[in-house]
Amino acid sequence: MKVYGIVNCNTVKAARAWLDTRKLAYEFVDFKKTPPETAQLERWCKAFGWETVLNRRGTTWRLLPPAVQTSVTDEKSAIIVMLAKPSAIKRPVIEAGKTTLIGFDEAEYRKKL
Repeated sequence: MKVYGIVNCNTVKAARAWLDTRKLAYEFVDFKKTPPETAQLERWCKAFGWETVLNRRGTTWRLLPPAVQTSVTDEKSAIIVMLAKPSAIKRPVIEAGKTTLIGFDEAEYRKKL
């Protein structure tokens, strides 16, 4: 299982704590050290929709220039922004075999992990 995110993100911390408490083994991939590749983002967008993968509620999005924000109109333009600013990706993303999760929802984690 791989957990993708940013170390200091509260949602990532909650997800990792949940996994640790249940002694579920995982590899943590820090977006700041290992940014996602286009193929990963395309896969996540296919699974969840680009509007879910792109975190428009976060600080990174809010700090983007308005022209960049308005340029995001589809998956391709969203991926361009997420490649440039991995902190704009909703976190965490978990890949566990054929299961892929985004964000932290304890009920969903219990059910699928």
